[in-house]
Amino acid sequence: MAKKQTFADKAKGKGARALINVKVVKTVKTDKGSYKFNENFVKVDDISKVANIK
Repeated sequence: MAKKQTFADKAKGKGARALINVKVVKTVKTDKGSYKFNENFVKVDDISKVANIK
């Protein structure tokens, strides 16, 4: 018996929003005077909102 539903049919049925992954790098100054970098990935729905990320 053949499959009636393909992967494309399954993927089309999901109404996922298109989110953009953005890598955010924050610098933190340590007590010794050196800098430490913290990296996070943030999902944003619009690229213009990148400036508002804290």
